[in-house]
Parts: sequence; structure tokens; C-alpha cells
Amino acid sequence: MYTSFAEVYDELMADVDYPAWARFYAEIMGRYGIRPGARVCECACGTGGLTVPLQRMGFVMTGVDLSQEMLWIAAQKARGLGLNTVFVKQDMRQLRLHRPVNAVMATCDGVNYLLTEQDLRAFFGAAHDAILPGGGLFFDVSTPAKLEHTLGNRTLGEDTERVTYMWQNRWHTRSRILDLSLCIFVKEKDGRYRRMDEEQRQRAWTMEELHTALKQAGFTDIAFYGNSRLTAPRPAEERWHVAARKQEEIPQT
Repeated sequence: MYTSFAEVYDELMADVDYPAWARFYAEIMGRYGIRPGARVCECACGTGGLTVPLQRMGFVMTGVDLSQEMLWIAAQKARGLGLNTVFVKQDMRQLRLHRPVNAVMATCDGVNYLLTEQDLRAFFGAAHDAILPGGGLFFDVSTPAKLEHTLGNRTLGEDTERVTYMWQNRWHTRSRILDLSLCIFVKEKDGRYRRMDEEQRQRAWTMEELHTALKQAGFTDIAFYGNSRLTAPRPAEERWHVAARKQEEIPQT
């Protein structure tokens, strides 16, 4: 997943306002006392769409992803802006950092790619271990309504000057898993097109499942927000933003 696809990922996501998204997460983290100067690890960081603007805002960022190709692009972005952002190839379910951080993030559906409850618990547990007492975990998910009704069993596509793609989705009701099949054609300099095929899977998590897994991992002050709003999600919301705190250490008596 996200190998050759990495080279066209930013073009396909060109309509996403990453700086605004970064400002939104900075505001959420600020509610939990995490402000510029804090150490933050973004898991499933991809090409650094949020990692880089958050670093520019003053957060000390580390980007983690499984795709070496995505990380290479992210590193080039950071270096081009004179930033010393650290990028590490790592599985978010087995997150291990050389020093604790104030916050862990996982944006742009990173948690939807965790397909089992064991995967979810592993990530929340690893994140909890990586966060300093009083710090926080912040992530988003595409909602069950989005995966089932907006994307499920639909074929989408787009034709741009350099990239043309067809995106076919299949929804599985019992498992609440969405299979995504992308066929991408990239125009080369000689006018010919090169084909890429990308297969992905996402799981729809309920609020109850996420809340329970966060509590089991030891998180408190769990909050769900609507898409780009610091208010409770609406019934048909397509994205939830979730925040949770690692408790302060209780002094020994």
C-alpha cells in the first residue's frame, strides 16, 4: 500500500487545505495544554501534509509511516523549507520512540486502516506508552456513514492533465470493511500513460468502540468533535476528530 501511488498522492489530494487542517489540530491540542514547542509524533503521516505545517507552526514534529516512498516525499518537503523534521518508517501499532512526546496524532483516516480490534488496541496502547503524563492522543476517522453510504459500492473517478483515475469501492456490511480499488494512469513526458493499481481496506469504527478502546488503554477526557468544528458531531457527520488525555502521574504517598 502507498508504494508507487506515493508519487501522485499529493496531486490527487490537491483540494485538501492541509494548513487549515493543521490549524484545527493545533486548536484541539491547545485545549489539552499542548502548544507550539511541544514534541508531537504524527503516525500515518504520509507525505507530511500536516506534519510539515505543524512544524512550521512551532511544534517539534516526528512523522511515522509504513511507506518509505511517502516518507521520502515528506522529507523532501521539509528539507525544502529548511525544516529539520524527523521521519521514521514504523508500524503505528508498534510505535516506539527514542523519547516520550507530548502528543501522538493519526490523521487522514490512519485509524480506519486498523482493521481489527487487536490492531486498534495495539495502536492505542503503543501511543499511550509513547506519550508523557498529561499529554494527549489526537486522531480522525471517516465515519461509518461515510464509508457505507458516501463511498460504499460506488465508482468514482477524475481526469486531470497528468493523472486519470478510477476508484471502485465495495462495502462489506457484516465486517464493516470497505475495499478500495484504484486504477491510476499517469501521463509520461512522451505522451504515453503508465498504469498503477492500488488496493486498500478501511474499517468503520463506531464511537462506542473507539471510546471503549481508549479507556482500556488508559486514556481519559475523551472528546469527539465534528468535521473541522470544535462541537459535538452531527448525526450524519462524515469525519470525527477524537481527542484523549494520558493521565498525570499520581504521586506516591
